[in-house]
Amino acid sequence: MSVAVPTRARSSAALVLAGVLWGTGGLAGSLLASRAGLHPLSVAAYRLLIGGVIATGYLWLTGGLRGLPRTPQARRRLLAVGGLFALFQTSYFASVSLSSVSVATMTTIGSAPVLLAVATVVKTRRLPGAWTAVSLAGSLAGLALLQWTPGQEADVAGVLFALLAAAGFAALTLVTATRVEGLDPLPTTAFGCLIGGAALTPAALWFGMAVPFQADVLALVVYFGVVPTALAYAAYFRGLESAHPVLAALSALLEPLTAALLSMAVLGERLGAVGWCGAVVLIAALAVAYTKP
Repeated sequence: MSVAVPTRARSSAALVLAGVLWGTGGLAGSLLASRAGLHPLSVAAYRLLIGGVIATGYLWLTGGLRGLPRTPQARRRLLAVGGLFALFQTSYFASVSLSSVSVATMTTIGSAPVLLAVATVVKTRRLPGAWTAVSLAGSLAGLALLQWTPGQEADVAGVLFALLAAAGFAALTLVTATRVEGLDPLPTTAFGCLIGGAALTPAALWFGMAVPFQADVLALVVYFGVVPTALAYAAYFRGLESAHPVLAALSALLEPLTAALLSMAVLGERLGAVGWCGAVVLIAALAVAYTKP
């Protein structure tokens, strides 16, 4: 006897999976940058190129490349996703290099729902619902607490790059919220990553993309492209098909929690008591978004 899983539950599970997997990406990128001496733009290029190659290879092996739409609408969607991937990833890793994994991730992902809500209000000319407003207010309060952590000065450039990354992520969410006929989440991820990575490659080659031929560095490169990129974005786009864009962005708040815990364990980063209060408020905002209509 099979049990039907509600669409909302499947969507939420996919978004939660994406958030947790994304949370490992900042740490993997930071470790790759430090061990290979890579510029943030080169780190972003590697993430997109490896993720795109792995996802495209999987599609090829499983026959997923057959029947892909070649319509102008599909081409425009893939170009838009690729460009936004390039903007988001480059800005994010620039913020990581200027601040820290936990602060850059929380600022980026915590700001995205607010930007999405503003864009939605402008587009629909309707104010958000009460519980959505509560979630957004929680996000803003959590970000404020995070930036005011005692003994930790906020790097202005790092914050600005994080906000730029948030704008790119918000735009990506809005663009992919409407499905293109015949264009599934995994092909969108695969070709979007390839296009974004190709766009960054000329500049990345200028800054240097050479990595030492060491097992740990090569493992980081592969993990970086597969888990927090190909798998995470495919899950996110899948969940986004049945979720409101603002809820989808709020679900990504699981990323900074995962990133903060990992950066504490591996990199020795510390947020302080006020910063952790901010993290708790951010996660509470996510809980409200999931439990209230």
